[in-house]
Amino acid sequence: MKNIYIIGVGLIGGSIAKDVKKLNPDLIIYGIDSNVKHLDEAISLGVIDEKADFNDLDKADIVIVSIPVDATVELLPKVLDRVSDDTLVMESGSTKVAICNSVAQHPKRRNFLATHPIAGTEFSGPKAALEGLFKGKTNIICEVEKTAFKLQERALSIFKIMGMRIRYMNPEAHDKHIAYVSHLSHISSFMLGKTVIEKEKNERDIFDLAGSGFASTVRLAKSSPEMWTPIFKQNKANVIETLEEYIQNLTAFKDFIKADNFEEIRNEMKNTNHIKDILNGIE
Repeated sequence: MKNIYIIGVGLIGGSIAKDVKKLNPDLIIYGIDSNVKHLDEAISLGVIDEKADFNDLDKADIVIVSIPVDATVELLPKVLDRVSDDTLVMESGSTKVAICNSVAQHPKRRNFLATHPIAGTEFSGPKAALEGLFKGKTNIICEVEKTAFKLQERALSIFKIMGMRIRYMNPEAHDKHIAYVSHLSHISSFMLGKTVIEKEKNERDIFDLAGSGFASTVRLAKSSPEMWTPIFKQNKANVIETLEEYIQNLTAFKDFIKADNFEEIRNEMKNTNHIKDILNGIE
């Protein structure tokens, strides 16, 4: 294994490149990106070694696709068309059903492994790439049985380098669960930011009063709309389901306050405090 091609040299693709290169300095990391400035920046930062294009993919040992999920659906079959029979192709999208379906009947389906490393920040671009971003984080693998065994082993060696824990799941279950623990969080953050920005139009000092609680809750609202809009589109049904449940809880909370039922408010919060035990277990 000598040549790794990263398609999309931003936060996720760049962070994978940094981890792999650090522990395998002899590897050559090639970058492919529609944004030429990103490629130049990635080289200057040492995220990749060289630029490349799609005509070079036949030389790849591994191709990692890390671009918005709508673009992945369009591009992934074309990547498989170009790679050799011994090349491993992976992607890192936050949805899985549409992506897996896009290559379900491809002659080189065995070369593809669907993965979702659950890690990231609200930042994007090559400058956002971080060493150690994935250490201790969970990587969900879907439809592993459809990938050639020797290529599975190659992928697992990469994940071991990155220090990731592995979880196997079918694409439908992945999209449903991720809607709750990731997609809903981003929507909540965006809408909190929207609510406060709209209020700030009339009350100019509102941000002077914002503390660390607001900053941490609204952090995800700084995420890329270009990345998240396709995610919400591809996972529409599950996102709607989570939103309906969330809205029901918000409405009930509002109704308790209107009715001066603060004992129930206290109970709601106390019962929800259990989440700290769950999250501590994950960490």
